[in-house]
Amino acid sequence: MSNGDIFVGEIIGTAILILFGAGVCAAVTLRYSKARASGWVVIAFGWGFGVLAGAYTAAPLSGGHLNPAVTLGIAVDTGEWGKVWVYVLGQFVGAMIGAVLCYLTYFAQFQANVRKTGTTEGTADEPVPTLGIFSTVPEIRHPVANLVTEIIATVGLVLPILAFGLTEGLGESGTLVLIVSLLVVGIGLSLGGPTGYAINPTRDLGPRIVHTFLPIPNKGTSDWGYAWIPVAGPLIGGALAGLVYNLAF
Repeated sequence: MSNGDIFVGEIIGTAILILFGAGVCAAVTLRYSKARASGWVVIAFGWGFGVLAGAYTAAPLSGGHLNPAVTLGIAVDTGEWGKVWVYVLGQFVGAMIGAVLCYLTYFAQFQANVRKTGTTEGTADEPVPTLGIFSTVPEIRHPVANLVTEIIATVGLVLPILAFGLTEGLGESGTLVLIVSLLVVGIGLSLGGPTGYAINPTRDLGPRIVHTFLPIPNKGTSDWGYAWIPVAGPLIGGALAGLVYNLAF
């Protein structure tokens, strides 16, 4: 795979991933969405389908990593580092593009995120905080616990992905991406409760940057004090998964 193919493939695939993932969060969160308050299971499957669509689209060009933690885990296992920067750069650009596309898709709903007054005496609708649509927000803010959660969840992603490569015929049958997508759904359902399961540095950082600059009314904070955890945790988890795989398999 050429550097150009990898770069383009990761941009497109990651943009699709974030469009679907941030999109389902917007659908569940924003006040004037038809899917509002449809719940965590919907979010988990929305992210899984985002992986499905993004990885299948990117696979012919780049292999469809879509995640620096996956790229890092593979590099730690194989010792091949030459193209890591191309993958990560493409993923970062794609994540920001996907966040912007989500914003455009739900533009009217974001613009309606304003405080209503005077509708009924003594009542008012509060604006909806929007960061959770784009990036992760811990349910309980505890830096050490949050970091450990992200490390464990990312090992739970990357180690099985590496092991799936040993399953004869899984890649050739075209079902590998489907299995990984279901794995992401499972991680969301089982391990996503504490932090919202970033398990992907660019999935969190790119959209957080976009959120900072988007002209969303009453959007709330971008919470940069927390932003290092969904970057460091997945990178540590990806490296650990690559090391364990290299030693054990």
